Amino acid sequence: MEFFTYFAIIVASYFLSAAFAPKQRTTRPEAASSEDWDYPQPKEGTPQCVFFGDCWTDDWFVLAYGNYRYEAIRK
Repeated sequence: MEFFTYFAIIVASYFLSAAFAPKQRTTRPEAASSEDWDYPQPKEGTPQCVFFGDCWTDDWFVLAYGNYRYEAIRK
């Protein structure tokens, strides 16, 4: 009989904690646009070094940074 008492207390505490828990917000964060990315890029006509493989260099800048989509992919 003691088992059922403890079981009832556990079930009651579960429902009370679920009832008084803070509700989650359902607002979605705003998606990042291409203007939000700030990569250092060289000016047109600047000589550029191209490395193949791993290499250490004192000068650096970003030649390309991939295709960051900010629109949904539709099939």
